[in-house]
Amino acid sequence: MTKRKIINDPVYDGFLSIDDPVILSVIEHPFFQRQRRIKQLGLTYLVYPGAMHTRFSHMLGALNLMGRALEVLKQKGIDITDNEAQGAKLAILLHDIGHGPFSHTSERVLVDVPHETLTEMFMERMNTNGRLDTAISIFKNTYSKHFLHQLVSSQLDMDRLDYLGRDSFFTGVSEGIVGTDRIISMLNVKDDELVVDQKGIYSVEKFIISRRLMYWQVYMHKTVIAADQLLLNIFKRVRHISEPCQNDTLQSFFRHFYSENDFRQTPELLDKFAEIDDDDITVAVKQWMHSSDETLRTLSTNLINRHLPAISFSNTPFCNKENSYISGTGELRNRSYDFADQEIKVLFKDGRCVDISEASDQLDRHFLEKQVTKYFHFFPKPITQN
Repeated sequence: MTKRKIINDPVYDGFLSIDDPVILSVIEHPFFQRQRRIKQLGLTYLVYPGAMHTRFSHMLGALNLMGRALEVLKQKGIDITDNEAQGAKLAILLHDIGHGPFSHTSERVLVDVPHETLTEMFMERMNTNGRLDTAISIFKNTYSKHFLHQLVSSQLDMDRLDYLGRDSFFTGVSEGIVGTDRIISMLNVKDDELVVDQKGIYSVEKFIISRRLMYWQVYMHKTVIAADQLLLNIFKRVRHISEPCQNDTLQSFFRHFYSENDFRQTPELLDKFAEIDDDDITVAVKQWMHSSDETLRTLSTNLINRHLPAISFSNTPFCNKENSYISGTGELRNRSYDFADQEIKVLFKDGRCVDISEASDQLDRHFLEKQVTKYFHFFPKPITQN
């Protein structure tokens, strides 16, 4: 008898149903269960208190959308075998498994390896009896049907569709709400490329605009950036002074900045990395609140008590600002659409297939390719007298 799992998901106002034994076994794997302990939006909860959702819920949500998209494409006559459908679902399910603690905040900081590479390593380790062969090739874009990879990673993939809606739901920022059902129902395939039927143009326009708004209102909110800089400077100080940590596994990653080659040569490192999550970092920071090093003690106390740096944004670089543990400068860049990436194509009824910039009346090429750059300067908040 096939085991069936029903999972409540508030984002989709209903249930996620899973009955594939391979998918269920992957979800139950310790590497995947670790995602329950990694927040989707890192330290964003310090600004939006509801943003406590995890990578685990996002990955399940993306799996749900992948199932819907595959069914839509099958109904439109696109040839997708059961093995390919399972591979695409597993690829999207595992697409974020390589993230470290607090997600993007610790990217290339705790280890010198991008999360995409770590994801491949995790997938390879979990690939017992070749059950993930198809998923890995779809994820790496080496599978013969390119559109399956685009469902996992492109400018209109199931990852982005889920995280925009999910992050909007848990932060309460309505700008991220997009017509997910409408977009999925308009998906199609033309010459092995994922496309959107003509009737879906307006929904795609809303998706692109929503993504741009969410970046500046949530993902790159100035107070979130201030919190990120505080945590990153804690990491930097711990490495500089070789501060001890009660967690031996975590300490080893601060003592050694492991590279991809290190992970390849020492497979056990991946198991060690999988033991570290948000909770370990939080416990360590609370420990460092009592450090004999005044700088580390102050930084750690400030993060735990949410005494974040002040931060200013500007459209031009800040001049003559020295970087230190308590102040510094940086820059943020965002482009809502990348013409160098796989462009979103619109399929017209007459068979023509053109880029969204040509098909849309609202989003011309100038708007889409414009990169927004903002510069920031963070510094200690002045002490107020009661």
